[in-house]
Parts: sequence; structure tokens; C-alpha cells
Amino acid sequence: MTSKLLATATLAVLLSFACLAHAQASGPYNVLKIQLVGGEGGFDYVTADSDGRNLYVARSGPAGHIGVYNLDTLAQVGDIPGTSAHGGAVDTATGHGFATSKPVTMFDAKTFAILKKIDVQGNPDGYLNDAYNHHFYILSHSAPNITVLDDKDGSILGTIDIGGAPEQAAADGHGKIYVDIEDKAAIAVIDANTMKMVGKYDVSSKGGGCAGLALDAKNNILFAACRDKQNMIILSAEDGHILTDLPIGNGSDGATFNSATMEAFSSQGDGTLTVIKEDSPTSFSVEQTIATPARAKVLTLDTKTNQILTITAEYGPVPAAPAAGATPPPAGAPAWMRGPRAPMIPHSFQIVVIGK
Repeated sequence: MTSKLLATATLAVLLSFACLAHAQASGPYNVLKIQLVGGEGGFDYVTADSDGRNLYVARSGPAGHIGVYNLDTLAQVGDIPGTSAHGGAVDTATGHGFATSKPVTMFDAKTFAILKKIDVQGNPDGYLNDAYNHHFYILSHSAPNITVLDDKDGSILGTIDIGGAPEQAAADGHGKIYVDIEDKAAIAVIDANTMKMVGKYDVSSKGGGCAGLALDAKNNILFAACRDKQNMIILSAEDGHILTDLPIGNGSDGATFNSATMEAFSSQGDGTLTVIKEDSPTSFSVEQTIATPARAKVLTLDTKTNQILTITAEYGPVPAAPAAGATPPPAGAPAWMRGPRAPMIPHSFQIVVIGK
């Protein structure tokens, strides 16, 4: 990184943090830290390993790799090279991690050494690691929609067809998996033991384009963060009946639930993070809308500190026309994702920490 590029990226981050500090709405949460880590490549998901105290950030492109950062200091502690992936997660019990590259990358969660590459069908994108039976679920918008791996050895156990494009999944810890189907305004219910879809909840009466999904496993409540009407649809995980819906920002691409605080979170690309409080299993309210850097559309929860982490970068002006060979936006994408997109300022990639 040249000194000029570093100075430009650092200044942009400092200005962003100063503006956010001034713009925070009243509420318990604030942006606590913006850590400039730089590096090249695109990015999608971020995953906290609260037990191992590591943060996994996948970077895509020709120089694709997975950066591993200490959750407490954000110092880089490892790197998995040659892995252009959307994201990855680890299983504490087996000590193995998986990244949704193509082929899928299996790695050691302590040394970060690559253990094997696993050829799968479809286009690996989203993911879920379920500690219930130590299975890793690979989500793909093209068939097969879900590929299931064994965390112990990386073997392919089977595939699951849910009839649409999966975005995010959540597990109840007792053998049920829930997956939001972005292009069908529905949530698939999967039996983890049989690896079959056993139900589908229609949420089209309240919205669609759901890209984030979180679960209160204790009370069996699902939180689906949806783009079409910019709302969080809250429904029963037992039978799918909709309890209510609440407004969120534009361009959600992730949701999580913190059972310690009884709060659901949705991150949006418009520069907001919505906090929804579960006051009771039948009562919900928007607790706070937090200003974040723009494009910080995915998130992860550190269950040890109760902090939310997200990722983004600084961007230049929007070009007059799409770049040659540019990847088209996904179906149902919000307005800010359609048309020409602003280029990322080199080495401006950053990790954002949100907490009380």
C-alpha cells in the first residue's frame, strides 16, 4: 500500500467515524470502533467465532483469501490464501472450518492451514454451521440449493432442494433449520436429521426479498429482514403464522438474534443498523436505528461481548455506465444495488464494531 493510498483511506475512515459519532440516535448502541485493515478484493459475509476469539472475513477476486482477525483487538492473526469465497465458519467441536469458495475450502481452525478442497455443485454463497449434528450447510441460488457437509471429514452428505434462492439460515439447536428463500417470499423448514424440507412458510402478505434471517430458539420466533418493503417480518417458527412486522432500513443483507439481550439486529446497506427488542414473545418494538458506514450490509454477533461486527469500505463516485463484465445485481436487489456502482477506494476495507 503506498503512503498516499494509506493516507487517503485513513482520512476517509477518520471522517466517517467522526460523522457517525455526531449522528448517533439516542439508544444504548453506538459505533465503538472502525478498524482500517485494507487489502484488496471484494467482500460479502463476516463471521465471529466467539469461542476461538477469531473473526473470519472472506475476500473475493483473483487474490481471494480469508483474513482472520483477533475478535478482541482486530489484529490480523492468520490468513487462508487462494480462497475466493463469500464467507466461512468453524465448528468448535471438530476444529474444522469451511469457506464457501468453489470448490469449498476446508481448513484447520487453529493453524488456518487448508485441509482439503471439496467439489460441490451450484454456486456456494451463504452458509450455516449447525452444532446440533456438526453439519455445514452451503447455500446456493442455483441448484442444488443446499449442500450438506460433515464437519468431521468434509464428506458430502447430501443436497436439499428448497425451490428457490436461499440467503440466510438459522438453526434451533434441536434438529430444525430455517432458510429464507429470497425470490419466493418464503422460509423453508428443514429437518436436520433427514436432510429434507418439511415445510415452507409464506410471508408474501407482508413483503418479500428477505435476505436476513434470525431466530429466537427459546421462544421459536423467526425474524426475517426483507428488502421489498424494508421491514422485519416476525413469525412463529412452529407454524409460520406472522406475529407482526416492523420497519428497517434499505438493503438488508443480514440479521442475527442475541438471546442474552433479547434483541434482533438487521444491517442495511443504506448506512443503518436496526435493533428490534423482543419485549415478550408477542410484543416487539424498534429499539434503535444506528448510523453506520454505508454498505455495511452484513453482520455477525460476538456472543461473549454482545457486540455486533460488520464490514464495509469507502467508495468513489458512481460511474456513468456499468464496468465491462460487471456482475449484475441479484434478483430483487434494492435501488442502490442496481445500475452503475461506485468503485471501492483501494485499501479502504474496514471492520466496524457496534456495542454499548
